[in-house]
Amino acid sequence: EKELGYGSKKQIEEMGIKKFNDLCRSKVLDYADVWKKTVRRFGRWVDMENPYMTMDPEFMESVWWVFKELWDKGLIYEDYRSMHICPRCETTLSQSEVTEGYKDIKDLSLTAKFELEDEPGTYVLAWTTTPWTLIGNVALAVGEDIDYVKIEVGDSKYILAKELLEQVVKEEFKIIEEFRGKDLLGKKVKPLFDYYYNDKNLENRDKGWQIYAADFVTTEEGTGIVHMAPAFGEDDMNLGKEKKLPFIQHVAMDGFINKEATDFAGLNVKPKGDHQTTDVAIIKYLAGKGLLFSKEKYEHSYPHCWRCDTPLLNYATSSWFVNVIKIKTKLLKNAKKVNWVPEHIKAGRFGKWLEGARDWSISRQRFWASVMPIWECECGEKIVFGSVAELEKASGQKVTDLHKHVVDEVKFPCAKCQGEMKRVPDVLD
Repeated sequence: EKELGYGSKKQIEEMGIKKFNDLCRSKVLDYADVWKKTVRRFGRWVDMENPYMTMDPEFMESVWWVFKELWDKGLIYEDYRSMHICPRCETTLSQSEVTEGYKDIKDLSLTAKFELEDEPGTYVLAWTTTPWTLIGNVALAVGEDIDYVKIEVGDSKYILAKELLEQVVKEEFKIIEEFRGKDLLGKKVKPLFDYYYNDKNLENRDKGWQIYAADFVTTEEGTGIVHMAPAFGEDDMNLGKEKKLPFIQHVAMDGFINKEATDFAGLNVKPKGDHQTTDVAIIKYLAGKGLLFSKEKYEHSYPHCWRCDTPLLNYATSSWFVNVIKIKTKLLKNAKKVNWVPEHIKAGRFGKWLEGARDWSISRQRFWASVMPIWECECGEKIVFGSVAELEKASGQKVTDLHKHVVDEVKFPCAKCQGEMKRVPDVLD
């Protein structure tokens, strides 16, 4: 991609996946000799007389065999959840990939004013470090047992956590009411943006734009009130599922805002090198509508793509997973039997990593890799192949290469409904 000067996935698709994969193959061969010299310099022993490459059909077939074994053991599943994606590469990343790219950056945070429907002039204050997600807001969350106050500042009234009052409000104020978070539950708020709110066909619309309780709300920072956008955060999505909230995904996988959000359509929410552009536009819009309480710069550790250095997005999408949690107890038990060198790795780096291991997102939306050996039909029928022979028998076609541009063309009738079985488009991590 660097040699081609490409900056997006679409350019690869326009070029053609076969041509791109052929170039990738040529790069592996170009650098094979350099790799051999470098490995020797590292003092690492490798059998150079009987080498293999991960692009060899035999190696790729062995990956299929492993995948089929996991499938047969019930350890592979597909799920729709909030994950980190790279908008430039347009793919999901695993947790271990995400941890490789954290950087301390300065972002813009803001405190927004959500007006109560039944109390004009009274606003609930919610803080966020991702202003671009506010277009996808569908609710607010409070802590049931947190102490909140209603204050008067000039002609307006504001609601926020009592503990954070001095930190958030810099002007002179007067406390006019005190209550617990549970007293706010069910109160309706007006949306900051009405692009999706006005859509009468939006599912679960009646459950949106009101206040709910959530145990992840704290008074450590912000206002003690969290804005909820189920398409862009794990806590948000979990609460969205629990409360059956509307789901608004106003950003495409490439990081650009969809056309429905007319004032911001086509803006990139986290462009590389200038990640604040869209947040600035959101802040200006809210200020113009009288819905901005305050803004400030906020320094925090933020994940970037380890491949291309683009800021990652927390994004709800579908992915295939290996169910690590199901076998975690066995993994921890077996790790204790291993003779680790150096010894401290056993309970240290590897042991701690195993203790915190989560289900592994194994699918990627890329092109040059071993592919997922799953074929499926629109009727829901799925077949997983563990070898080339199995695929050839089912399709009646000769298969000599297992890369995406080749096996995606292998299609055959569904035994269940006579529809067409096609390969799941993703490749493997």
